[in-house]
Amino acid sequence: MNVSPLVGRPGAVQMEGGAVAVHYGDPLREQRLLAEGAGLVDRSHRDVVVVPGADRLTWLHSLTTQHLDRLADASGSEALVLSPNGHVEHHLVLADFAGTTWADVEPGTGAALNTFLERMRFMLRVEPALVTDQWAVLSLVGPKAGEVLAAAGLPVPESPYEVRPLDSGFVRRMPAIGDGGATVVDLVVPREKLAAVADRLLGAGAALAGVAAFEALRVEARRPRFGVDSDHRTIPNELEWLQTAVHLDKGCYRGQETVARVHNLGRPPRRLVLLHLDGVSEVLAEPGTPVLAGTREVGRVGSVVRHHELGVIALALVKQSVAMETALTVAGSTAAIDPDDAPVGPDDALAAARERVRAVRSATIGR
Repeated sequence: MNVSPLVGRPGAVQMEGGAVAVHYGDPLREQRLLAEGAGLVDRSHRDVVVVPGADRLTWLHSLTTQHLDRLADASGSEALVLSPNGHVEHHLVLADFAGTTWADVEPGTGAALNTFLERMRFMLRVEPALVTDQWAVLSLVGPKAGEVLAAAGLPVPESPYEVRPLDSGFVRRMPAIGDGGATVVDLVVPREKLAAVADRLLGAGAALAGVAAFEALRVEARRPRFGVDSDHRTIPNELEWLQTAVHLDKGCYRGQETVARVHNLGRPPRRLVLLHLDGVSEVLAEPGTPVLAGTREVGRVGSVVRHHELGVIALALVKQSVAMETALTVAGSTAAIDPDDAPVGPDDALAAARERVRAVRSATIGR
């Protein structure tokens, strides 16, 4: 495990069993920093895989859900690797420039992805490699992220998935997170230069924020994490990945039949929703905890966080049959589906859903 040098900075609380800081002394203040200013989040626990070689884009095009064979230089995307039955096995955040495709993935999943890629090489001109020991991911987050990059003398990508090269590594803009649309810019840099790059950004006006702050805004924006908000049964149609990581008009790939069939039917078995919890417990529910309607299990939670404005919130995969008015519990806590996740179109249950959320949040504030 590559323990980040930033866990030695003042106030850092290291993630249990992890390599980065969960916060630097005040997680709620750090959330506000990401929402209103510019925070530097150490995400160097993510795995990094590189694929150099002349055939890399057509090869990855054939293996993943994304249309990659014409991916422009200095651009990025997201992609999935599916099982033959259409279940999500990997989520990749991509960047391509100067003859190499880079993929950063969830912590601990890089080795399995690289093993899969090695098995699929055949006689093609590709050289996949796991390079987490050499490369690290930092994320600059907030509406002032562009100002900080400019002040630090670093390139400022203007649109999502735009990639700008550094002297070593690259900068890539990602879709915004949080209700206010906080800019996210990832920097993939040599691991030995992680501290120096961080100091350069901190000197330009950023401040350190832990991964807990990033997670809170990510959950607010309903951005799922592979292996946390997904499980072994997850198909892309249940999550926003159908829009960000799947190209519905591309050629054949493993699992495509399931994706196309469910898309054409228009009703995946589950849907991702934001839950508001009453916060009765000091201990947050673990990913995979059942969502109950009475005694009946109707879903599972993934990421559960304390948000600086919304209280305790969670992403959950629930059955399509779960109505907005259904009374839900998670690990003994009352839960309500966010009204914004109501079915599209007129719905008499919407006003009641808003009232349940208000009641849950009032109960949380009352404590």
